[in-house]
Amino acid sequence: MPIEFAVDEHVTRLAERVREFVREVVLPEEQACDGVLHDGPEPLRRRLQQAARDAGVFAPHVAREWGGAGLDLRGQAVVFEAAGYSLLGPLALNIAAPDEGNMHLLAKVAGEEQRKRYLAPLAAGEVRSCFAMTEPAPGAGSDPRALATTATRVPGGWRIDGRKWFISGADGAAFAICMARTGGVPGDAGGATMFLVDAAVPGMQIVRTIATLDEGLFGGHSEVVFDGCVVGKDAVLGEVDRGFDYAQVRLGPARLTHCMRWLGAARRAQDVALDRAATRSAFGRPLAELGMVQQLIADSEIDIEAARALLWRACWELDQGRPGAQHTSIAKTFVAEAVHRVVDRAVQICGALGISADAPLARLYREVRPFRIYDGPSETHRWAIARRATKARAALR
Repeated sequence: MPIEFAVDEHVTRLAERVREFVREVVLPEEQACDGVLHDGPEPLRRRLQQAARDAGVFAPHVAREWGGAGLDLRGQAVVFEAAGYSLLGPLALNIAAPDEGNMHLLAKVAGEEQRKRYLAPLAAGEVRSCFAMTEPAPGAGSDPRALATTATRVPGGWRIDGRKWFISGADGAAFAICMARTGGVPGDAGGATMFLVDAAVPGMQIVRTIATLDEGLFGGHSEVVFDGCVVGKDAVLGEVDRGFDYAQVRLGPARLTHCMRWLGAARRAQDVALDRAATRSAFGRPLAELGMVQQLIADSEIDIEAARALLWRACWELDQGRPGAQHTSIAKTFVAEAVHRVVDRAVQICGALGISADAPLARLYREVRPFRIYDGPSETHRWAIARRATKARAALR
């Protein structure tokens, strides 16, 4: 079956509306706050999301029954990149992490009542959520099997105990999807279960917001403690002991949607660099006519196009229902590093302007650097890529 690179007309039209919306509505809001969102300015989120509804570009990824456009991953790749041109674009469209990934997970795994209770308000932008898996060492991180948080059966439900950190968007979230061990010991490949935990449930507490290099994620990154947190039987998401399976349902597409959004940021950085190269002169010539600057520009164009091609290939694999772990890891690793290279080159081309607050590049630089760590560091993905390639080759001998 051939890989189709043509973009459906309705996706093209939607992406163009998103570009116009970002240009006219979102970028001025970003400039006003410098893209700093870790304090979670709720009025800004509400204002942007209402503007997105009015523009007809809100929640394009969710099914029509939940108020969205029902785009597949290839359609999302085009629209999310357009939204990612601004740090606030994904927030405005309600396609930002972690909510976007949680919507996908709930749509795939949650029961009917859970979808009504959690997915419906999340898709409508009425609430926010978080995904609580990562733990301080020696707990779950790049190796989820190290999961140490436990969930123990009690009358009527489960008691959750453990400590999570770098939980994105936890501050102000209405609920968490918490990964806890219901069987086995840390290091085992199974025995994890996902739980839906309302923020008001006693025993779940945000103990601090962690200061990080990036500041553009709404609600920041928090350390969360579960101490005798009791939830009912209906809090189990999916089936008991299948949490690691469900994590893959979420993490594969979520890695790709991260790539989509950051590819938009790379395109913006390149545009800033191109404008600067065309208008700034040195040694009697525009920067754009200097060979070394031309090489920087060309290399960034190559990185953007290659990243987009790898991303679309991985999206196609998942849209076809194929196991896309290898292509997803390849895309995530390459895009994360390519985006960083593009922004870094843009800073170099712009010189002193690039490291100042007079241009968006310094902020973009701080925001994109952690992407090489989030959703699996590049080293972990490379290990997995090599392992799969070696195994596939051995099977042919």
